[in-house]
Amino acid sequence: MKIKKNVTLYLRYASICIRSAMQYKMSFVLMILGRFLIAFTEFLAIKFLFSGLEEIKGYSYADVLLCFSIIQMSFAFAELFGNGFKSFSFMVKRGEFDRMLLRPCSPILQVIGTRFEIGRTGPLITAIITLFIGVRNSQIDWNVARVLTLVFMILGGTFLFIGLFMIGASLCFFTIEDTSIINVLTYGAKSHGKYPLDIYGKGIMSFCTYIIPYTLIQYYPLQYLLGKQSNVLLAFYPLGIVVFLVICYGVWCLGVRNYKSCGS
Repeated sequence: MKIKKNVTLYLRYASICIRSAMQYKMSFVLMILGRFLIAFTEFLAIKFLFSGLEEIKGYSYADVLLCFSIIQMSFAFAELFGNGFKSFSFMVKRGEFDRMLLRPCSPILQVIGTRFEIGRTGPLITAIITLFIGVRNSQIDWNVARVLTLVFMILGGTFLFIGLFMIGASLCFFTIEDTSIINVLTYGAKSHGKYPLDIYGKGIMSFCTYIIPYTLIQYYPLQYLLGKQSNVLLAFYPLGIVVFLVICYGVWCLGVRNYKSCGS
């Protein structure tokens, strides 16, 4: 019953945000179009790159498009549902989080409910287009396991980025100010994640495996998806992000316990 109540409340939050964005319809359309075009230029950059290359370290144009679309879609979903964490420092400085702690509702639900970024559907449209092109041009022997792999990669990537947004918000409990350094791990990963991680060398691979587990949602399941590895267990690697998400939640709880009111 509690889960149903929280879902209903979140849908109400989302509905308010959507109605607010739709008050100025032309502005809303231009925002969607602008964000779509920005994301689309990244797709064009890949296309121009492969106009003079057949492959990059064994990965074809279609392989890179699949990789790009998965990361792009994951990040778009993460911003759509978890963007409240990115503006959390303003809530702390204005004393809004103090009010949230007094309400009989999960603070996390209230934080993510304040910012339902419907404008992030622009990059999502780009991701869907590139995913379609990548699937159409790939040589993948599609079956149930590989379809599930694709779904798990997108879901795992979404939760990975939301977890990173949560860590960034948690740091605001101690610094008050916005911790933009977390952008290196979010926007930086989105930019570099459009190519398979092993092209960057062993150092990056180690960091993306043992520090921030990007490889769980990108490199390892991608090897099975593209047929480079036959171990079906690689398809379930993205589910390991649940462990990372629990760690992120632990950091958040630590921040809440040490939170000192900033006033208003």
